[in-house]
Amino acid sequence: MIAPMDAPSAEAQIAGFLAKYTPAIEAQLREARMRLQAMFPRGYELVYDNYNALVFAVSPSERTRDAFLSIAGYPRWVTLFFLGGAELDDPEGLLQGEGKQVRGLRLKSPADISSRAIHALVEQVVAPRRELLATAPALKTVVKSVSAHQRSRRPTEAK
Repeated sequence: MIAPMDAPSAEAQIAGFLAKYTPAIEAQLREARMRLQAMFPRGYELVYDNYNALVFAVSPSERTRDAFLSIAGYPRWVTLFFLGGAELDDPEGLLQGEGKQVRGLRLKSPADISSRAIHALVEQVVAPRRELLATAPALKTVVKSVSAHQRSRRPTEAK
């Protein structure tokens, strides 16, 4: 599908998505995204401005089902998700979740992505996709979906 000439670029759309957050969470999302882009110079960055969160997923193709790692921005934190994380060896017990496939961890800081323990988890999830990523094009950002109805991206005040 070809975008209309007046359609905003992916980066312009993303700037609008990020602007919905507090400056602190926006900065964390920007830095976490930058770190993932540096780790994966080839493949696709799939963007979803969903009901609950803004998600940046890494995939060797434009297909959602091929995504294997993502960051998601919530009103108070940023989470790193491993699709297929339920199968990962996690000796430090970092991954949270009870689902059949996905596990995640809240980032205290985007720099956590570069920690030894998280790097080991990333290596595990990348291993079966290494060849696909090597043959993928230079990283391309694709806005996959924007939900019409969304929860507030800013924290609500406690009552």
